[in-house]
Amino acid sequence: MSSASAIFLIILGIVVAQRAGNIVRQVSKGILPNDAIGTILTFSLVQFMPMMLSLAIFLAVLLTLTRWHRDSEMVIWMNAGLSLRQWVQPIMRFISPIVLIICVFSLLILPWANEKADNYRAQLKKRDELSSISPGTFKESNNGDRIYFIESFDKLGYEVKNIFVQSKQNGKTGIITANRGSRYKAANGDNFLRMEHGRRYEITPNTLEVMTTEFERYDIRVEIKEATPATGTAQTRSTQSLISGATAADHAELHWRLAIPISTIVMVLLAIPLSFVDPRAGRSLNIMFAILIFIIYNNMLSIFQAWVTQGKISILIGLWPVHLIFVLLGWYLYHRRKYLKPLIPDWFKRRSKRLKT
Repeated sequence: MSSASAIFLIILGIVVAQRAGNIVRQVSKGILPNDAIGTILTFSLVQFMPMMLSLAIFLAVLLTLTRWHRDSEMVIWMNAGLSLRQWVQPIMRFISPIVLIICVFSLLILPWANEKADNYRAQLKKRDELSSISPGTFKESNNGDRIYFIESFDKLGYEVKNIFVQSKQNGKTGIITANRGSRYKAANGDNFLRMEHGRRYEITPNTLEVMTTEFERYDIRVEIKEATPATGTAQTRSTQSLISGATAADHAELHWRLAIPISTIVMVLLAIPLSFVDPRAGRSLNIMFAILIFIIYNNMLSIFQAWVTQGKISILIGLWPVHLIFVLLGWYLYHRRKYLKPLIPDWFKRRSKRLKT
């Protein structure tokens, strides 16, 4: 369990770094506000949690059994009259709590998190254009007629310092600068940016005419972007509603949620024959091969899910062919390892040599 925990923490750190970097890039471009980083990152981690748990438990079993092979402990196991199949029962007992957690995430928590994430993003789109400004960067307004620059905000985001606003109105360009300002909401619900102790320059294009005005207080109405409410998708619907769903997308999503715990069990059982170490082939070759199989498995599940959604595959067939392919692959690997045969049959190698010559 300690190795599984360590592997999970490593995977968690990689996912956090990747998702946080992506979110920070969106914040720097003004797509997301600063205060949305933590919330969106949390939703992303919840959405990736079943896959992270599945990969962690698969690698934990694979690395543990690989170490047994490398330290010749598996030789003692075989000499005692025990086979690889007798690893199945203790490994299934070990992974049962993890598979149960994956089922809870996949069937219950994941749709809830997807729904909350969509609602939160819809709320962000309804916020005023100042909310997405990052300190020290230029930001264009929603309708493109203004450019904002604010050097710093206070902790609550209402007090601002060193403001620059460029606007276009009636064919003239206006530039407003102020030392400080604040945001407030009028009685009618409109949002305003109030600037204090500044100057306004009005420039007529293609002329040298510049009008300068100093002010003690200057208010600008801040537009709020009209956003359509978040529409429910198959990813946000509960598992119970998907069972009674009538669309192909509902059935494809249901197959996907069931596929995550099923693929976890299949991959962990595949880890038993994949853990065999050939000293002449190197210690890490089997691990690379196992990770490649894991990636292919999940990519094939995604492809079949898309085909079910598009109606290319019957909803009764769903993603079951993918599971069947890898179950047969596991049976083949068990058979080859049981009789200490190489993964690639000799007849295939001889045929390949003949084709080359």
